[in-house]
Amino acid sequence: MPSKKVVLTVLVACTASRYFLTLLLGSWCLILAGPVLAQDEADLAKASQNPVGSLISLPFQNNTSFGIGPTDAMSNVLNIQPVYPVPLSKDWNLVNRGIIPIIYQQEIVPGSGSTSGLGDISYTAFVAPAEAGKLIWGVGPAFTLPAASDDAFASDKWSVGPGVVVMTMPGNFVLGALMQNVWSFAGDSAAADVNEGFIQLILNYNMKQGWYLTSVPVITVDWEADSDNRWTVPVGGGVGKITRLGAQPLDVQMQAFYNVKKPDGGADWSLRLQFKLLFPK
Repeated sequence: MPSKKVVLTVLVACTASRYFLTLLLGSWCLILAGPVLAQDEADLAKASQNPVGSLISLPFQNNTSFGIGPTDAMSNVLNIQPVYPVPLSKDWNLVNRGIIPIIYQQEIVPGSGSTSGLGDISYTAFVAPAEAGKLIWGVGPAFTLPAASDDAFASDKWSVGPGVVVMTMPGNFVLGALMQNVWSFAGDSAAADVNEGFIQLILNYNMKQGWYLTSVPVITVDWEADSDNRWTVPVGGGVGKITRLGAQPLDVQMQAFYNVKKPDGGADWSLRLQFKLLFPK
């Protein structure tokens, strides 16, 4: 019999995922039926798409991956990603970005059972200019904290490394990349060393009334794996819109990706649904 802790973790993960999907579908209904946005509201799209801007936001990003391992299993990761910029001076901001993942993983190896719980927590502190110029950038340290509740998701290591954002916003476009790599420096000596990173490409085209086309794939690499199993390279995109729930501005989007390069047993494709609360000044 599974323990009470395991049962509770599964219920929490499933309930959170279902609640998120219900909330997101409701938001899309509001979008389709909602009024035309004012121009200043539509401009929130670019502000929301700037990872080192001065906009406070609270994204709930749900990533569902399909076709994992020999059983074609599914996994679901709900990332809670608070973004909180803090002024350092008149000219500089410290942009605090966190990622708190809640994970559900179906059985991959027959007989192993499904797993759910909290994953390792990530935090990045970008120092960036307070006013965006033609070239938007930010640099700072990235940390991974060994907070996972299950060994299936746990690195059992403290990791740190550099994070960099470089982007530009010509016309209706938002183009750029967010990159980081972390190395383990402490933790369980029996656990494998960590040397991993990602490149989040940003390609958005903003249209009227807050609508936008988007492609923001996250390319990941595990330098500790052998050369044939290091990279995951997704290709795809989707659509999003800035809308409102009462007086609360929201950024809602949907994207789908196919992995053209993946490790052995990696997911074939994924679906990303995002619901972001925006708090403009």
